[in-house]
Amino acid sequence: MRPATTLPAVRVASASVRDPVLAATQLASQLNHEHLGCVLFFCSAEYDLERLGPALDRAFPDARICGCTSAGEITPDGYGRGCITAIGFDQRYFAIDCALISELNRFTLQDAQGVIDGLLATCRDARLAPVKGNTFAITLLDGLSSREELVLTTLNSALGTIPQFGGSAGDDERLANTHVFFDGQFHTGAATVMLVNTPLDFRVFSTHHMVDRSEKLVVTDACPESRTVYELNAEPAAEAYARAVGVSVDALDRKTFALRPLGVKIGGHYFVRSIQRANPDGSLTFYCAVETGIVMTAMEPEGLLDSVREQIEASERVVGAPLVTIGCDCFLRRLEAELTGEVDAVSEFMRHHKVIGFNTYGEQFDGMHINQTFTGVVIGQPDACSGTP
Repeated sequence: MRPATTLPAVRVASASVRDPVLAATQLASQLNHEHLGCVLFFCSAEYDLERLGPALDRAFPDARICGCTSAGEITPDGYGRGCITAIGFDQRYFAIDCALISELNRFTLQDAQGVIDGLLATCRDARLAPVKGNTFAITLLDGLSSREELVLTTLNSALGTIPQFGGSAGDDERLANTHVFFDGQFHTGAATVMLVNTPLDFRVFSTHHMVDRSEKLVVTDACPESRTVYELNAEPAAEAYARAVGVSVDALDRKTFALRPLGVKIGGHYFVRSIQRANPDGSLTFYCAVETGIVMTAMEPEGLLDSVREQIEASERVVGAPLVTIGCDCFLRRLEAELTGEVDAVSEFMRHHKVIGFNTYGEQFDGMHINQTFTGVVIGQPDACSGTP
C-alpha cells in the first residue's frame, strides 16, 4: 500500500496485497471522499475475481466503478505487476457514466446509438460542460474476444466527433481468460464504454515507435475472424515472415514478435499488426484482424520513449500541467522495455507525467484496433482551465 496522491480533481492509488477484500479496502482508504463520483481501475488477473468484484462494490458504494484485468499495471510508481491501480474522479469536475456491451457478436449500430445516447443523457444532466469539445470515451474490451474491430467500428459511428481511446483487457500474458468489470462483476466476452464529460482541458492521442523497412509481404490467404494468416507472398506465412526478419522459423518467439512486427499503411501512416504466435501448420495468428489482399511491411523499433514523449509533451503544451494521464500501453512495449533494460527509465517517465493505466492486449483509438502503441488522454489541471470551479 502507498499513500494517496491528492490532486484537485482526481486521486490515484494502488494496492499490491493479494487478499481481494483487503486490496479493495486499501484502495478505498486512498480514494474515498465526499465528492468521489467514479473509479476506474486495472488489476492483475491473479486476483480472485469472484471475490474482488463484490469487495470493490462494497468499498465504493456511492461511486460508479469500471475496469478490467491487465497484462501489467501502470501505478503511481510506474510499471507494476500483480497489483491493482486506480483513479478516483471528483464529480465536481467529471460527469461520467458507464455501460456494458455483453453480446459483442450481435452489437449493431442501433445498439451503439442506444448506449451512447444513454451515456450522453447522464453527462448532460450533470451540467458541467457542453458535450461538444468537452467529452471523450474510454473503451475496455475482452482482449481474447477477437471482436474489437466490429465493436469499435460500430461505436465510432455512434460517437461521431467524440474522441475515443481504450485497451483490450489482459491476463498477465497467459492468453487464457480476460475480463472487464461492470456493476459489481467481472465479465468475459464483453466490453465497457465509459463516457467522460469535463470542463477541464484534455487531449487524446496515440503513438508508436516502429519504423518501416523495405520488406513487403502480401497477405494471400487469411481468416480475419480467427486473426490467422496462412500465406504471405503465396507461401507459408511463418516461413515468409521469418525470412523477412532474418531468423529461422524455429527461432520465432515472443521476443522476435515484439521487436519485429508487421505494419499496414493506411492514409499515409503505418499501423502496427503484432503477431501473437506461430502455429504448427506454418500459419501466424495476430492480435488484430488481418484480411487477404493487404500489403504488410516489416517494421523495427526506434527509441521506445521518443514518440511517447513527443506526444505527451505536445499534449501538455495544449492542456498545461497534467492532472493525470490515462495510458493504455501494449504489453509488447513493456516486453521490449524488459528485453532492452529500459523498465526503470520508462517507469520514471510515467511517474513524471502522472501516467496511470495498464498494459493491454491491443489498443483502441477513434474506432481502430491497433497494436504496439501507447494510447491515452492527458487531462489538464483545473487552474489551467479558465472558469473551472
